Amino acid sequence: MANIKSAKKRILVNRTKAERNKAIKSGVKTAMKKVYAAIEANDKEAATVALLNATSTIDKAATKGVYHKNNASRKVSRLAKAVNQMA
Repeated sequence: MANIKSAKKRILVNRTKAERNKAIKSGVKTAMKKVYAAIEANDKEAATVALLNATSTIDKAATKGVYHKNNASRKVSRLAKAVNQMA
C-alpha cells in the first residue's frame, strides 16, 4: 500500500478511470452485439439502425481515449462490411 499522498491519489484516480473505461467498453460490446443479432435475424433495417448507433458509440469511445482510433475504425469497418454483405 502506498504511503505517499500523491501515490494514494493516483490509485484512487486510476481506479475511477478504469471503472469508466470498463463501462464504455461494455457499451461498445453491447452495441456491436445488437448489430450482429440483427444480422443473424436477417433484418436489414434493424441492422442499419444498430450500425449507426454502434458507430456513434465506438467513435465516442475513441474520442475519449478508451480505444485507439485505428482499433475503433477497424471495428466500425467490420460492422459495416457485415451489414453491407446481407442479402
